[in-house]
Amino acid sequence: MSEPAEVRADTQFEFITFSAGGQNYCLEITQIREIRRWTPVTALPHTPPDVLGVMNLRGAVIPIFDLSARFGLGKTPANERNVVIVAAVEGTTIGLLVESVSEILSVEKSAIQETPDIKSEATRHSILGMISVDDTMVRVVNLEAVLEAGKGLAL
Repeated sequence: MSEPAEVRADTQFEFITFSAGGQNYCLEITQIREIRRWTPVTALPHTPPDVLGVMNLRGAVIPIFDLSARFGLGKTPANERNVVIVAAVEGTTIGLLVESVSEILSVEKSAIQETPDIKSEATRHSILGMISVDDTMVRVVNLEAVLEAGKGLAL
């Protein structure tokens, strides 16, 4: 009787949904370390426009990326309601500036649809899939692609 529950656990994913550039995105909850209120960062010279700078997080210096700018949707307007999602990828901790965090979304693996083939390698690389929620589409962010682009590789 416990087997069906185990099967469901293997096919169930939890995501945190958020808004960046007026669009809906999500990250798998296991990648997220914490969500913080926006505080000014220390800018670094010669960084791309989507790298806002660095933040001291309990003694660790982490890079902060403007996710909206990273995805070509313009800079995130300054707003006291903005938040930083602190996430871990490939052993590296990074911060993502977003407009707001919405909810925790639980979905079956089968609900995650492939990213449409729109002849854009950048889109296919940065978005792992799409989830239909009510009347909107939520994009599943490839955090590894965000980190790669931060190391000088183009999305």
